[in-house]
Amino acid sequence: MKSLGKRPAGARLERIKASPRWTGEQFRNLHPIAAGLRDPSASMPTLQDFLCGGERRVPRGPLPSVNPLEAWGKKPASGLRATWLGHSTVLLEIDGLRVLTDPVWGPRASPSRIAGPKRFQPVPVALQAMPPLDLVVVSHDHYDHLDYPTIRKLARLNVPFVTSLGVGAHLEAWGVAPERIVELDWWESHRVPNTDLTVTAAPSQHFSGRTLRSRNTTLWSSMVIRSPRHAVFFSGDTGLTSEYQAIRERLGPFDLVMLEVGAWHPAWGDMHLGPEHALEAFEFLGSGVFLPVHWGTFSLAMHAWDQPAEVLLESGPKRGAQLVMPRLGEPIEPAHAGRIEPWWRGVDTSAVGPVTEAPVATLPKTMSWPLD
Repeated sequence: MKSLGKRPAGARLERIKASPRWTGEQFRNLHPIAAGLRDPSASMPTLQDFLCGGERRVPRGPLPSVNPLEAWGKKPASGLRATWLGHSTVLLEIDGLRVLTDPVWGPRASPSRIAGPKRFQPVPVALQAMPPLDLVVVSHDHYDHLDYPTIRKLARLNVPFVTSLGVGAHLEAWGVAPERIVELDWWESHRVPNTDLTVTAAPSQHFSGRTLRSRNTTLWSSMVIRSPRHAVFFSGDTGLTSEYQAIRERLGPFDLVMLEVGAWHPAWGDMHLGPEHALEAFEFLGSGVFLPVHWGTFSLAMHAWDQPAEVLLESGPKRGAQLVMPRLGEPIEPAHAGRIEPWWRGVDTSAVGPVTEAPVATLPKTMSWPLD
């Protein structure tokens, strides 16, 4: 199956072997995930629990969404705007440039089109309606972050990719020209040609692999995107690690912090944050407005689909976190963050029947994107 990707080889593999993170067989975390369970009283879920357990894991009604096309036609007043498109896919507009993180438009977080976690509803904007992109950032190679059909379509565009060591093998196998791929080890930076935009890969605590045999043969990273005026932190997938303090010291301060908050379990150890640990990570990072990602799109754990949002709404203000929790497709400017409206509470989780798919915004034939 082409969707499984390709393992690194040749010069790419030699570069991987030179990484301080490489053990000789695979990449490793700075702090072992298996050092202990996050909650000693929690038992590891069974396959049956994962497939059938948990209440309200999928919303029973459509999530409200916004068509951002009109807003995208105007430059953000502050110079920095973010539009959450679902899971970890965010369009960042940063000082006139457009950066897309972990783009996933496919219907499932899976190598298969007929099996695996299905997204709650389509992305609020069709991929062909997206404005011209200046950069695509991919944090690691898991299916809910690196999507085969999406990359195949993006490969036809003249857009560069920045990703973690080894992930370029997948991109190249799926049609992205090798000269448009930059792979980074932790603390390495890349300046996008002919711009003042820099991307730096930073530590995270997770794992990688699209098959059991390819586990940890590519690197996983958080990413910092910085222009002369603004800086954004994107966690990718990660557990809580003290490296967040080093990230703050070396790469901060930040205007916007995008941290994963969903698809976690108390028995999995620190390979995902969850909402409470995301708030701790936010405190370590020390600055910025907090945009939660990695929730509200796929059922990848046993918790209720809206549990991360409820925990953040309750605990965030008590811990001094400035949260932004927009609807799908709703552009927000961190500099103008306002009061949170808990839109997820309006979703009819008690309705009977299949989820109603929200309409997908497409680009009108009469509309063209302004030049920046």
